[in-house]
Amino acid sequence: MPQAPESAAAPQPALRLHDVRRSFRTGRRVSVALDGITATAARGAVSGLIGPDGAGKTTLMRLIAGLLRADAGTIEVLGIDVAREALRVQGRIGYMPQRFGLYEDLSVAENLDLYADLQGVRPAERPARYAELLHMTGLGPFTARIAGRLSGGMKQKLGLACTLVHPPELLLLDEPTVGVDPVSRRELWQIIDHLTRAAHMTVLFSTAYLDEAERCDNVLLIHEGRLLGHGRPGQFTAEMQGRCFHATAGLGRRRLQARLADAPGVIDAVIQGSRVRVVTAEAAPPVADVPALELTPAPPRFEDSFVARLRARGAVPPQRTPATAVPAASPLPAGPVISVAHLTRRFGAFVAVDDVSFTVARGEIFGLLGANGAGKSTTFRMLCGLLPASGGTLRVAGFDLRRAAAAARGRIGYMAQKFSLYGDLSVAQNLRFFSSAYRLSGARQRARVAWAEAEFELGAMREATARDLPLGFKQRLALACALMHEPDILFLDEPTSGVDPLARREFWRRINALAEAGVTVLVTTHFMEEAEHCDQLLIMAQGRVLAAGAPEAIRRRARTPARPDPTMEDAFIAVIDAPDRAAPP
Repeated sequence: MPQAPESAAAPQPALRLHDVRRSFRTGRRVSVALDGITATAARGAVSGLIGPDGAGKTTLMRLIAGLLRADAGTIEVLGIDVAREALRVQGRIGYMPQRFGLYEDLSVAENLDLYADLQGVRPAERPARYAELLHMTGLGPFTARIAGRLSGGMKQKLGLACTLVHPPELLLLDEPTVGVDPVSRRELWQIIDHLTRAAHMTVLFSTAYLDEAERCDNVLLIHEGRLLGHGRPGQFTAEMQGRCFHATAGLGRRRLQARLADAPGVIDAVIQGSRVRVVTAEAAPPVADVPALELTPAPPRFEDSFVARLRARGAVPPQRTPATAVPAASPLPAGPVISVAHLTRRFGAFVAVDDVSFTVARGEIFGLLGANGAGKSTTFRMLCGLLPASGGTLRVAGFDLRRAAAAARGRIGYMAQKFSLYGDLSVAQNLRFFSSAYRLSGARQRARVAWAEAEFELGAMREATARDLPLGFKQRLALACALMHEPDILFLDEPTSGVDPLARREFWRRINALAEAGVTVLVTTHFMEEAEHCDQLLIMAQGRVLAAGAPEAIRRRARTPARPDPTMEDAFIAVIDAPDRAAPP
């Protein structure tokens, strides 16, 4: 079993990092992944490795696990020098990488047997260990199910169970909650809490979700390979006291957010329900030329500190309002831009989407939310004309998708969840290719490419290959390509997964400007704060609609005396967990 923490008087840390450096060379290009990381992680606690994609989290995890060697510095795990005794370290830790190697053609039980064989667990010890793990993960009823048929959250829990077949003293979890819904995230955190509180295991948990930092005992905050801070989450949050406010005014919330973001002394302004949440550089209310502006103090969050530290370091430019938004390509017919009635999709006997109906108005941002396996991705693909419906009607931009899917697709811009551009092509070549695919040519094509390079600040990188771009610039390029033909409707599938909060804010300022110009936006996301930007939400589970309405109305349903101001994540979980959820509201 895992060792209990050493004496409370002077416990030795589970992990020591001193001036850790690591670079990677690709041809003549050298990229610095880690630049002088010095920190410790306490025994029996959850230490969070917090930062966006590309920050260096995975590289640091692999160094700690002895799978890579540092260029400089020292790493001690459980008092062992990893550079000298990597195999000894690996015998005492568990490591669950981002893409855990489940065998999808094997059942849950067969995957556990395979990893027990690999980890040398004796057959006599397995039944009791399996029973404990299956109970902890809730996978007991699914031992015969093929792993490939599990939901995303269940796969993550099975990967964790396989990692824990032989109980480690230190557990390394590399972004285990990426791409899973809030309910699955909550369940994974319940497991982690059990491991540390009951089993006294030490956990190092990496994540790009900054709200998860507040669940950790200590955090290491990194960005572009450098340590921005190290300590308890409350220490970071306390720095922001007196600098956070909720703002309301007679303007629409999107216009108010744009005005406040440009106000002097404001370092952050994000939409939060019917209000705008503002963070200032100093402990004083913002001064902005906004009629009937009302400000009330707001409690600080960990994310506020991260944003403030990045801006203080000059790591990113200040927020800016996007230039003139892209107008819709041509007039749309009167009525809803998207109309869905009694939509159904079957795969054999399985009903993935079951009698779903909704409408989306011009210039509206519409959020499609749901747990893993809820049917939202299937609905999304049908709306894009990529998958035929089994029943019901879909009209997009005035076209019936059963009869004129190709014509409808010409009015749609699509930004996929994973970077879907051509990695071997340069930025300029991708822009030219996608503009050609949208049938732009000649002067019109040249004008749109020039617009994209200027509006998304891609000119300096126009000759760089897309694969080598930082994640934030990949996202800019993907959005630019989706907008080349000035679509009436923009489909966004998990558009900001993994990017840092500043890139996410820049992205949503662009989307808000597009909506103000009349472009209709449909977005799927697991990041609940993005749901705040939506005018209307649809929450699905098991192919059916559980809740529909404005974010504020859905949040209102989750209010209780103990939680008078629930977050969007609280509201989502309340809807999914509602005992009468089988019937739409």
